[in-house]
Amino acid sequence: MITVAIANQKGGVGKTTTAINIATAMAATGWKTLLIDLDPQGNASTGMGIEGVDRKYSSYDLLLEQGTLAQCAQPTEIPGLDIVPATQDLSGAEVELVAVDDRTARLSKALAQSGTTGFGSYDICFIDCPPSLGLLTLNALGAADTLLVPLQCEFFALEGLSQLLQTVERVQQRFNPDLGIVGIALTMFDRRNRLTDQVADDVRDCLGKLVFENVIPRNVRLSEAPSHGMPALVYDHNCPGSRAYIGLARELIGRLPERRKAA
Repeated sequence: MITVAIANQKGGVGKTTTAINIATAMAATGWKTLLIDLDPQGNASTGMGIEGVDRKYSSYDLLLEQGTLAQCAQPTEIPGLDIVPATQDLSGAEVELVAVDDRTARLSKALAQSGTTGFGSYDICFIDCPPSLGLLTLNALGAADTLLVPLQCEFFALEGLSQLLQTVERVQQRFNPDLGIVGIALTMFDRRNRLTDQVADDVRDCLGKLVFENVIPRNVRLSEAPSHGMPALVYDHNCPGSRAYIGLARELIGRLPERRKAA
């Protein structure tokens, strides 16, 4: 299983929207996909139509070893896509993990144990991270093979990106030397705004081919879909946002290691 963390410590950049729709697109192309909601707000779970009363086990239980991945993962309405939902209990996990010796490796340990039992046989796992660089995000980076960074096309996003890259370097040095960055996804792109073009150009000048060619536009349908408990790819398959995420998924597949399942 290839594990991809979707992270950016700045809020409102489209992490959850990216996680939901990229996971859906991968499942639609034949990949057995797992989505782990590691954000206490639980927006990815809500966006996949998982009601609060249906979240008997959650990513909190997974981190605190109160449930296995087999218990915590549940199917979604999308064929081939399972989710480990989040509950508000997750907001207290960072405090509870402080006193634990392997506090940055709990998620990695849980995923490794599921592999030894043969559970799931997932091809790929996406982790939707909270908008911070705390223990939850560090657990995701510790468990991930690679990192996908959604980046909003605005000036302040560039400052946040430099902080995230520094954190990745520290994670590589301390507990996950194999962590890489699969790509930067430009989100909330608005061609009517000159600043958007300028930021996109600056990011491409700085990071080159690391930036995905497909950009995610500002799109009302992307915003509407979560209120209906479904990904935009299901809510409106032909809207510009859905088409952009389909293109992004194709690019992602081309960048993943060859040990992946052929799709």
